[in-house]
Amino acid sequence: MGVLFQLAPMAEISHRAFRELIEEFGGCDEYYTEMISAGALLTDGPFEKWYKDSGPVPEKTIFQVVGADSGQISRAAGILDRLECAGIDINMGCSAPLVRKTGAGAGWMASIDRAGELISMVRPVVKRRLSVKLRIGFKDDFEYLVNFCQRLEAEGVEMIILHPRTAMEKFKRLARWEYIGRLRQELKIPVSGNGDIASAGELVRRAGGLGSSLGSSLGDSLGNAVMVGRGAVRQPWIFLFGKKLNNEEGAVSKASFAPDIEKTGLRFLELLAQYQPPEFYISRARRFFGFFCDNLKWGTYLNNLLNREETLTGIEQAWRGYFKEQRE
Repeated sequence: MGVLFQLAPMAEISHRAFRELIEEFGGCDEYYTEMISAGALLTDGPFEKWYKDSGPVPEKTIFQVVGADSGQISRAAGILDRLECAGIDINMGCSAPLVRKTGAGAGWMASIDRAGELISMVRPVVKRRLSVKLRIGFKDDFEYLVNFCQRLEAEGVEMIILHPRTAMEKFKRLARWEYIGRLRQELKIPVSGNGDIASAGELVRRAGGLGSSLGSSLGDSLGNAVMVGRGAVRQPWIFLFGKKLNNEEGAVSKASFAPDIEKTGLRFLELLAQYQPPEFYISRARRFFGFFCDNLKWGTYLNNLLNREETLTGIEQAWRGYFKEQRE
C-alpha cells in the first residue's frame, strides 16, 4: 500500500511558480491548484491563462473550481477537464466569509440536495477524476457529514478531501483527524485528510494513521492520501522528507539534507517572475514569505521589512540584506 502526498489548494500560493519550487525539491504525488473562479474563467479574462496553467507536471495537477452557480461551475469544469490535468476538484470548503456568504465554498454544505444537484451536473462533463474538498459542515455533526458525502459519492464523486473543521472555525482549534478515519469507514471512495500537518514526521504519521486500504474503485494504488497546505509553504521540502521517512530510510537530518533558506527564497522569486504576471508579483510574494519567514529566528521582523516593498527587486534586496546582516 502506497501513500499519496498532495499539495493543498491555497489562494495566491498554489500557482505554477510555487508548484515548480515543490517539484525542484522532489515533488509530491498530486498538486491542487489555487481555486479558480468559475465565473471569471467563463469570461476568459486577462489573467485566466495563468490559472489554467497545469505545469510543471500536468499529469499530477488537479484544477480546483469555486463558485455559487451550478451552471457556471459545470461549464468551467468542462473547459478545465479538456486541458492537460489529472482531475477536477469542486471547492466546498472555503470558509472565507465573502465566499461562503454567496453560497460558494463551504456555503454548498448548507444543503445536501443543492450540493448533490451540482455534482449531477458536473459529473457528465468531467471525464477525469472528480473530487470535492470540504469541511465538516456548519455544525459539528458527523451524521450530517456522512449523509452529505454519501450523496456526493452517489452522484459520481471519486475522492473526498476533508479538512476536519467546521465552516465557521479558524485555525485556533485543532483539526479533528479522527473524523478522517471515521468517514473512510462510511464511504467506498478514498478520503484524504488535510489540516495541521507541520512536519514530515506528522505527514507520515497521519498517512499511516488513516487506517487500512482505501478500498476504492480507483484501486489500492492511491494508498493513504494526505494533503498539506501551510506546512508545505513553510517547508517546500516537506514531501521530500516525507518520502524518505515513508521509505524507511531513517530520520532526515541536516547532515543528510540541509535546506538553504536564503537560496530557496531567492529561487521562489525567480520562479514567480517566470510563471506569474507582474500584477500578481507582490500579493503572491507576500503570501509566500508570510509563512516561509517562520523558518528564521527574526522571521517576523524580516516579513515586516518585505511587506514594505512594492517591487520584486525591492523584496529581493531586503531578503538578501537580511542574510548579509546575519553573517556580519
